[in-house]
Amino acid sequence: MNFEYTAEQAQLRKSIRDFAQAEIAPHVLEWDENQTFPLDVIKKAGQLGLLGAIFPEELGGAGLGYIEYSIVIEELARVDPSVALIVAAHNSLCTNHIYLAGNDEQRRKYIPKLATGEWIGCWSLTEPEAGSDAGGTRSTAVLKDGHWVLNGGKTFTTNAQYAQVCVAMAVTDRSASQHGISAFILESGTPGFRVGKKENKLGMRASATGEVLFTDCRLPACHLLGKQGEGFVDSLRILDGGRISIAALAVGVAQGAYDAALKYSKQRKQFGRPISEFQAIQDKLANMATSIEAARWLTYCAGARKDAGARVTKESAMAKLFASEMAVTVADQALQIHGGYGFIKDYPVEKFYRDVKLCTIGEGTSEIQRLVIARQLLKE
Repeated sequence: MNFEYTAEQAQLRKSIRDFAQAEIAPHVLEWDENQTFPLDVIKKAGQLGLLGAIFPEELGGAGLGYIEYSIVIEELARVDPSVALIVAAHNSLCTNHIYLAGNDEQRRKYIPKLATGEWIGCWSLTEPEAGSDAGGTRSTAVLKDGHWVLNGGKTFTTNAQYAQVCVAMAVTDRSASQHGISAFILESGTPGFRVGKKENKLGMRASATGEVLFTDCRLPACHLLGKQGEGFVDSLRILDGGRISIAALAVGVAQGAYDAALKYSKQRKQFGRPISEFQAIQDKLANMATSIEAARWLTYCAGARKDAGARVTKESAMAKLFASEMAVTVADQALQIHGGYGFIKDYPVEKFYRDVKLCTIGEGTSEIQRLVIARQLLKE
């Protein structure tokens, strides 16, 4: 085990931090207030290789491992969690599903455009009756005359309004339960496929989240992604990696909130001295910093195992569970250190406090993570 960053990892961290400070930081409040999807910055991120972080160079990707990918997501989230979420959903979910389950033709057709940011991707699993329980999926796909005909709809799809490519799950055999759900690749502009309502969210407001709808949407048979009936099974594999990225995102949010609180505690004076000199504030800072470091290395551990080719169902769930709940606590304590100033938008902790809660919900709630972990433990 090596607990030091390589020279390449340290340089990557610096490069992403510089990019985030220069291109994202000046606009965070404006994007949040107006729910502005930062398309220009996302395109620049694509030019830097961030939208193809974990994919091989021969497909247009950056060829990074999951530790490096975690560094990317953390540094983006440290400045604006919305941008980190856009990049994570694009990489870990949509593009990664095509990479892991797709055939060579699908990979060559879609991944280079997604990896470079020419196209943006979204991934649709959740439905009004199918959140934690994917068995409640109601969207259907029926094979007719060599075409799949999709009907139904999905909710809570990150990047929905701006994606050129959507990977969506639909039932192809109701009697087969989880093995009757298949995955499909849809392109924007396909007749019968449209974007629905954009959600007005508590946090992560620069990240577009919305519905995708299918009405007699006809797809050529070649748009089936992976084996018929194995879409949900493949989705579980996708989520193993996706949860590492959400853990990294949570670490980034916590780091940003902690940095803001530390800076404020040195500047804010009460009773004639900086509040950082008071033991109560020092206790909070010490606990925050310790928790962030623990979550970071739990995330890196899952990433290292993923890079080694091991299955990381338990490890990624642990990282996501611990990091997301840690980040909620850290954001709360950071706001508390700010006192009344933490409750107004002039200070960044107000936004971190709103943004962070999604980390305990998206890509599997904390309750689902505990269920996943317990099932893995009982198999050992």
